[in-house]
Amino acid sequence: MKAPETIESMSELREEIDMLDAKLVTLLADRARLIDRAAVLKQKAAWPARIDSRVEQVVENVRAEAARQGLDPALAESLWRALIEWAIAREERVLGTGDSA
Repeated sequence: MKAPETIESMSELREEIDMLDAKLVTLLADRARLIDRAAVLKQKAAWPARIDSRVEQVVENVRAEAARQGLDPALAESLWRALIEWAIAREERVLGTGDSA
């Protein structure tokens, strides 16, 4: 990634954003595959999809990392809570405890 202060045009900036977005999608796909594995492991252990203490631990971790990286922790929390809810719904479908839709 180029240093933002070195970018001289909007087209160059947009190119950098598009490349970063592609990397983010790759990371999210990797995370989804881990969620799929979590569902299998939770099923074997007879654990529920939602474990509130783990949800809050993940949110705390993300807020702390966001602060370290200079990102608004509230934004990171909002994004991760949506991601976590999606992951829980995905796990619940595997566990047979959620919507089949």
